[in-house]
Amino acid sequence: MPTVSRDFPAQPHLDVPKKQARELLTQSKAKSSDALDRVRRRHPRFQPADDDAICTRIKLSDAQLVIAREYGFSSWTQLKQRITGNTAAQLIDKAIRAGDAAGVRQLLSAYPELLDVPVVSGNWGPPMSHAANLGRLDMVKTIATLGAKDFQHAFDRALLHGDIDIARWLLEQGATLTPGIIMGSCETLNERGFGFLDDAGVPLTDEKGDRLAPLAMVLETYSRHPEGKHAILQRFRARGYEWPDTPVMAFHCGDLDRLKAHLQSDSQLVHRRFGYREIYPPILGCADDLRSGLHGTPIDGTTLLHLSIDFDEREIFDWLLEKGADVNAAATIDGEGFGGHTPLFSALVSVAYTNGRQRDAYMVRRLLALGADIQVRASLRKFLDWVDEPRWHIAKNVTPVEWATGFPEKRWVNQEALTYTS
Repeated sequence: MPTVSRDFPAQPHLDVPKKQARELLTQSKAKSSDALDRVRRRHPRFQPADDDAICTRIKLSDAQLVIAREYGFSSWTQLKQRITGNTAAQLIDKAIRAGDAAGVRQLLSAYPELLDVPVVSGNWGPPMSHAANLGRLDMVKTIATLGAKDFQHAFDRALLHGDIDIARWLLEQGATLTPGIIMGSCETLNERGFGFLDDAGVPLTDEKGDRLAPLAMVLETYSRHPEGKHAILQRFRARGYEWPDTPVMAFHCGDLDRLKAHLQSDSQLVHRRFGYREIYPPILGCADDLRSGLHGTPIDGTTLLHLSIDFDEREIFDWLLEKGADVNAAATIDGEGFGGHTPLFSALVSVAYTNGRQRDAYMVRRLLALGADIQVRASLRKFLDWVDEPRWHIAKNVTPVEWATGFPEKRWVNQEALTYTS
């Protein structure tokens, strides 16, 4: 089920979400499947409801709740408060970042209703949680004295980013080790947060008790932090988790020794193509929908060289080139004609770049130096999720540069790398 996720604008106006709510209400009453899916995902009362129940019972207030949650707010009221107090919220953000305790006190005393309203987004949360995201223990303590109550959310965010001093302080103030809390550090691949919880003996499960969910999160997450990922997978091993001894799992673990052993038994390893289920094994809890893993350029039917780029495994990338990996290796072409893209496509559009990595364009420079063809063409199909309008992006018969320049999510496009292709 696709997920609509909206960015909160710098200069918001209430008329926009009001219009979006009215449109959602109209679409839901007309039994639009996309609209009904959005309602089920965001509105707890309608999660188990069938289409007829939703279209006959949904009200404008229900549609407003869905829109508010798509913006990351818990309620329509909270969204309205954030829009009304937009200037003050921006000043609170600046004061927290600057460590201006006096300014924070003055602003939250003048606008006490913003103490419980997200400063930037629902994920980052209200002012105290916002400070925890920024690693500002001094600001966390200051805001707590003003009556903030979001200790649990702030604790979760501190662990997400591995700010252990903040996490310990919030734990002392009443935050708890709730079921599923391990999922946050699995999402961000933060070994400090994961290690803190693991050392505390927290169960490696999600909130429903699924012991494979955290492992699947580590494999499928949008985050790219190889060192953290490898360290977390080692801790899973120490907890008794097992997985098949495959080249791709050695790749996920950053285990170059195992990859070398696999190469000894399979001389064609660096030229092999790997399918989606090999990359994200359902046996380890990964979804079997061929779409859930978060990556940039499509990875189904690609080589380890393609994968080393999207997952930012630079040591493995260099080793593969040393062992003769083909810089112009084409991905498998599926029955509908999509695929055939080379590692250069992956290097120009990647999740690694959205994580602030590969700004030096090292991988693109190496590929080009070894003869990567910038004129090669391929047809690609990529599902864009967690955006305003989840949809398929299709690009037919494009070069690597055309794939990048035509990609709708510009934050995935390696702008520095593009300068080396002209």
